[in-house]
Amino acid sequence: MFQYTVTSDAAMQNVGAKIGQLVEPGSVIFLKGDLGAGKTTFTKGLATALGIQQYVKSPTFTLIREYTSGRIPLYHMDVYRLENGGGDELGLEEYFNGTGVSVVEWPQFIESEWPADYLQITINKIAVDDNQRQLVFKPQGQQYENLVAQLAVAL
Repeated sequence: MFQYTVTSDAAMQNVGAKIGQLVEPGSVIFLKGDLGAGKTTFTKGLATALGIQQYVKSPTFTLIREYTSGRIPLYHMDVYRLENGGGDELGLEEYFNGTGVSVVEWPQFIESEWPADYLQITINKIAVDDNQRQLVFKPQGQQYENLVAQLAVAL
């Protein structure tokens, strides 16, 4: 496990960009955190590092947004609306086992669909009145342990 603190949206995007430089096809990143914690802000930075020019916005109402113009496709998912189940009908394993990077907000609602290996990032607000956030990186599997080790050096 690795922890890192950011103090601005730009710093959050920078962390996303550093991870975007390290991911490979088939990478799965789970983002946990309260509403407004910075999950989509993180994803914007990751998308930039992948070379995606499109504006990245939260997929809250569409569940999945696909960005295919970068060096690796980005599949940005917000499964909050699946709080009462239904993830098994989305074909998530096709995304998780595919050629893109899957970033999933609110992954706890599809836990039965999780692949064996992934990177979970929990974003905790430190202070309500500013942008200070603590990021807790929990890798599952050797690929993600290596990624987090490289990230710790890069940050």
